Amino acid sequence: MSIPPPRPPLVLVVDDEAPLRRVLDRALTRAGFRVMAVSTAEGAYEFLCSDQADALLLDIHLPTMSGLALYLAIVHQWPRLQGRVAIMSGDADAEEVSAWLSRHNCAVLKKPFDLDQVVRWVTRALETRDREAGQA
Repeated sequence: MSIPPPRPPLVLVVDDEAPLRRVLDRALTRAGFRVMAVSTAEGAYEFLCSDQADALLLDIHLPTMSGLALYLAIVHQWPRLQGRVAIMSGDADAEEVSAWLSRHNCAVLKKPFDLDQVVRWVTRALETRDREAGQA
């Protein structure tokens, strides 16, 4: 009896812009990740209640809840995701966003970003997770 190969890590993309979700899906899939893309904070939370993600990319501006509030809800409910969530924003330098980021240990991917930058961040976040799991 053979052991099935391990499944690639899953990246949850949360962005209300369908074209950006599609672009990120293609780039991350090409890099060897599985991708689940949703358009709302509620969709992200619902997915995480029933499945596990290995890394998350959250848009800062979502229809009913900011990505910043969603980040706090996620790391409160699933602390293992701390360090594996990045906020995607074109407003990262805005005063209130900058102040929030100075108080929370969260990566920021500034829009417009290079897709290679996104893939590198996901890869590093997962390598850190794997190193920490090996030390446990």
